[in-house]
Amino acid sequence: MSEIGSSGPEKKRIGTNRVGAAAKRSWKPIVLILLFIAVAYYPVGMFMINNIEDDVEFAPGGENVVAGGSKAVDMMAGLIDREINVNRWTANDPFFMPSAALDNMPNYQQGVISALARFSFELTDQIGRTRGSSQTDPDLQEAAGLLQYSGTKWAWDPSVSWLPTAASEEQYEKARKSLIKYNTRLAAGKAVFEKRADNLLATLDRIALDIGSSTAAIDQHIDENAGSFIDFKADDLFYNIKGQSYGYYLILKALSQDYETLIKERELVNAWGQMLSSLKSVVELDPIIVVNAAPDSQFLPNHLAAQGFYVLRARAQLQEISNILLK
Repeated sequence: MSEIGSSGPEKKRIGTNRVGAAAKRSWKPIVLILLFIAVAYYPVGMFMINNIEDDVEFAPGGENVVAGGSKAVDMMAGLIDREINVNRWTANDPFFMPSAALDNMPNYQQGVISALARFSFELTDQIGRTRGSSQTDPDLQEAAGLLQYSGTKWAWDPSVSWLPTAASEEQYEKARKSLIKYNTRLAAGKAVFEKRADNLLATLDRIALDIGSSTAAIDQHIDENAGSFIDFKADDLFYNIKGQSYGYYLILKALSQDYETLIKERELVNAWGQMLSSLKSVVELDPIIVVNAAPDSQFLPNHLAAQGFYVLRARAQLQEISNILLK
């Protein structure tokens, strides 16, 4: 009865309050949905993007394979293509991408590229030219330079320029195309791929030095951080070296096809297989959580120490192969 007897302004106020309450109720589901998206965006996105692909049977395909070219160069092009075009390059993702919160995959990818970059120097300086005094191959030289580009550069880097800059994956894609151009010329007899023992020896020595520096990094990290309650850097180092070892494993596996005749002549088949087996052991280490416990811990492992053991064994076996090649 009181509502019936209400004045016009009073009725209008009551109606306005009801509309406002209904509007608030209609917004609640939208707010909850937006909140859920905000909370789930990073973890769900990270889960969908994260992919540490360590398939030891990986084989390049498509335009990355050039009939009559070098198998090692095919492998380089295939790995670059996989990491930047198939899996997505994550090391340079900006903060608004969920993959920016990943750390294992970016470190792994950069480890793979670091192995390719090191080997590209050997292609340019040793394998891809007749003698040290001869001219370097332009495509190999370009690829080697591009693979040295930082893996963390996004399309816009205000610390360098306010204008758009070259993203890491763009530079690596150019390197891939240069490698394919070189391999195409090689298959046509218009480029050099020396299969002499001294070229292979120099290449293996440089690879041994590179993985030797990785074991030094492991040793330093264990010495300074082993047994720490929280060690956020242990997994970064672990996956970077895992990626490096994976890259070298596939390159050396392919290189054994390029140098098949020499390896058989020098009776290196068994030694080469053992070296690859050691690198494969590094790649196959796959802990759920990377633990950097004290080396003499009774209860917890030290995954960096285990990784370092296999890397050192691979390095020693590379040096054994080099010694045989010297004879």
